[in-house]
Amino acid sequence: MIGSFFRNGFDRNTVIVVGLLVAAAVAVPVLNLSTSTDSPFHVPDYAVPLVGKYLTYALLAMSVGLIWGFCGILSLGHAAFFALGGYAMGMYLMRQIGSRGVYGDPVLPDFMVFLNWPELPVAWYGFQHFPYALLMVVLVPGLLAFVFGWFAFRSRVTGVYLSIITQAMTFALMLGFFRNNLGFGGNNGLTDFKDILGFDIQAPETRAALFAASALVLALAYILFKAILASRCGKVLVAIRDAESRTRFLGYRVEHYKLLVWTLSACTAGIAGALYVPQVGIINPSEFEPANSIEVVVWAAVGGRGLLVGPIVGAIVVNFAKTWFTTGALAPYWLFALGGLFIAVTLFLPKGIVGTIADGWSALAQRRSSARAESGVAPSRPDGPPGGRLNPEAAE
Repeated sequence: MIGSFFRNGFDRNTVIVVGLLVAAAVAVPVLNLSTSTDSPFHVPDYAVPLVGKYLTYALLAMSVGLIWGFCGILSLGHAAFFALGGYAMGMYLMRQIGSRGVYGDPVLPDFMVFLNWPELPVAWYGFQHFPYALLMVVLVPGLLAFVFGWFAFRSRVTGVYLSIITQAMTFALMLGFFRNNLGFGGNNGLTDFKDILGFDIQAPETRAALFAASALVLALAYILFKAILASRCGKVLVAIRDAESRTRFLGYRVEHYKLLVWTLSACTAGIAGALYVPQVGIINPSEFEPANSIEVVVWAAVGGRGLLVGPIVGAIVVNFAKTWFTTGALAPYWLFALGGLFIAVTLFLPKGIVGTIADGWSALAQRRSSARAESGVAPSRPDGPPGGRLNPEAAE
């Protein structure tokens, strides 16, 4: 049953996207570690974590695209789930520092020693173990999303009201994490990581492995989402997006479907945050900022929210443009460029980059099919010859 569930989502597009991600997971580390710096094929050390960060953003954007593009839930608070997953991984990395910190305390992180904390808070227990940290990466964002969604969807909060509530949620979390007495580093956050699973976190080999992990997790999440959308559950989600009241009238428990996909999306965002932190080297409350959640929505819209691959493309394209803008004289104008891009896409490319290209390709294929029909060549049939057959009257 599980095998058939995943096979249903394996179409040609899935094979292409997953193939590209797996190829990147292999090629980039090999070109970085095994080629000379003088080689034209060499991938510089700085590019590996940079592109790896783009992939974590792509995973986050795809989680938003799942609920927005296929279920009609516009979340302006997914940065909260992303940051919670990042903090869970950051707490594990802080526990690995031990006595190598500035103050040499084997248990307490440096910021706790500086603030005269007498002992480790209960919330930090267990984070010295990697499996426990991985569990918290998924459990904490998932539990928050489940509780939030349980009350919101049962109360039938939808549309702009739900979007505003999600933004209020992430803003409240940001204010809480800025406080030093919460025990998560205050406004400085968590940083100065040393190693992960015993490997130097700054070593090129470790960075290459983290990049490969980001690409493979993105590929696995894509397969899972495609399988869900190809199943009956996916058809119900699309029905909820297009006509929620009619779907409810047909007897479906709409709130259960929305809660399921909402929680899954939050867990995926938490995993993206966990992959982001060791590659960037820091996590602080600024990751909770509502503007970050809005930017994720822009990524999904630019790429195309009606296709799973759209948010992936949008996240990579927009963040590459952001890197290019913010490393030169145009840095102060990046927000204006981002706003202009969003307006241009909304007005001229409502289906995003990928959606527009897909529609253009379909229109071209339709025109070619019509041209063949007019010239006397029938379209190919599934059980017929590849080139179709000639019209008997035209042949005569």
